[in-house]
Amino acid sequence: MLISIIIPVYNEEDYIKELLTRVDNVKEIKKEIIVINDKSTDNTREILEKECKPLYSKLINNEKNMGKGFACREGIKASTGNIIIIQDADLEYNPENYIKLIEPIKSGLSKVVYGSRVLPGAERTRPKTLDFKIRYVANLFLTFLSNILNKQSLSDCHTCYKVFSADILKSIDLYENGFTFCPEITAKISRLGIKIIEVPIDYYGRTHDQGKKIVFFDGIKAIYSILKYNLFKKT
Repeated sequence: MLISIIIPVYNEEDYIKELLTRVDNVKEIKKEIIVINDKSTDNTREILEKECKPLYSKLINNEKNMGKGFACREGIKASTGNIIIIQDADLEYNPENYIKLIEPIKSGLSKVVYGSRVLPGAERTRPKTLDFKIRYVANLFLTFLSNILNKQSLSDCHTCYKVFSADILKSIDLYENGFTFCPEITAKISRLGIKIIEVPIDYYGRTHDQGKKIVFFDGIKAIYSILKYNLFKKT
């Protein structure tokens, strides 16, 4: 069974090589690593092309900065695996969690698995800064709203670690270019009647000072996206 790991990257010169090394070090699975450089303006592309070639299977360089959702769609199109994992390019998430993330799909329990930063049973580091606390509370609210409309019982709907049976993911038409990729895909998976399973994952949160890119306006767009793909049933 081949696992496709899709890594959208934007301005991660300080983290990308270490992240790819950690992904590559997960030897228990057969994998292809697909990196999508979303027109980074720092040295990310140079590091990828000169220092990281042995650490990935495919590199896609977007001609314009299009956003996480667009980058994920490019990765999905290029993937050939049976299972697809979305992996952020920073070091907030632990690739060693892949084994337990794919297990419910391998065992036939579900076609979709989310890695929860909230469920007990994993290692977490959460900064005590105000911006992190605001994002934490916002995620709880967005998850609550998403659960009501999508008829799910998730604890963390906006986690990076989303894992799919490839046939299901490739059957869905996706349109969102930015971080609203997350509520769009949750709504469309839910419309198919698929119960999303969660497993606890490790999480090492970072702040805006450390390069975190999600801002307040992204939360507003996420609310709109949840409503758009549920109440208005946008395709």
